[in-house]
Amino acid sequence: MIRVLLADDQPLVRAGVRALVERDGDIEVVAEASDGRAALVELDRFRPDVLLLDLQMPVLDGLDVLRELERRRTDVSGRRHVDTRVVVLTTFGEDDNVFGALRSGAAGFLLKDAGPGELREAVRTVAAGEALLSPGVTRRVVERLVEVEPSPGADRRLEGITDREREVLALVGRGMTNQEIGAELHLSPATARTHVGRLLTKLGVRDRVGLVVVAYESGLIRPGS
Repeated sequence: MIRVLLADDQPLVRAGVRALVERDGDIEVVAEASDGRAALVELDRFRPDVLLLDLQMPVLDGLDVLRELERRRTDVSGRRHVDTRVVVLTTFGEDDNVFGALRSGAAGFLLKDAGPGELREAVRTVAAGEALLSPGVTRRVVERLVEVEPSPGADRRLEGITDREREVLALVGRGMTNQEIGAELHLSPATARTHVGRLLTKLGVRDRVGLVVVAYESGLIRPGS
């Protein structure tokens, strides 16, 4: 059973999401929160597998929650939520902080008008430790919302990777799966997966979302590329 905490300030949204994610019986919403501070309290109480998090909330917004979770992950003396994966719930075109959410440790994000099956699959995907990076959603939203100007020396982060890994990183940044990367570069999906794993280690990021952030911040790819 996948245990979910749902944080959104709109009761109707919470009710709808709860009904949809619990339909197949393998996902349970163990708690709800109407603001960011309450979300942190419920995280301490229930330690859920997945947090479905709205960015626009009172008291503490979604970004504040993500930053606090990141602080707790790196503070060995405090409470930790290393196993809680976060999916940001967003309305396309309204949230200007989606990229900031990815940079702050979100495992991905989902549009609030996503279909029921897509919602449930998103929960299952992040609960399994994968990043929610479908080309049809993530790349479109990132390219629409992100205007990243590489800072001086930002590409130095890529100095330790090979030319092939640089190619793979660019394709990950475009939202491609391992199978799609393999087809693009004439590699097997297993080889593409190996390259992705090496990139995670060399660049010091947790998942594919982190690779997307690096690809944009380093200037390797740009919105619309």
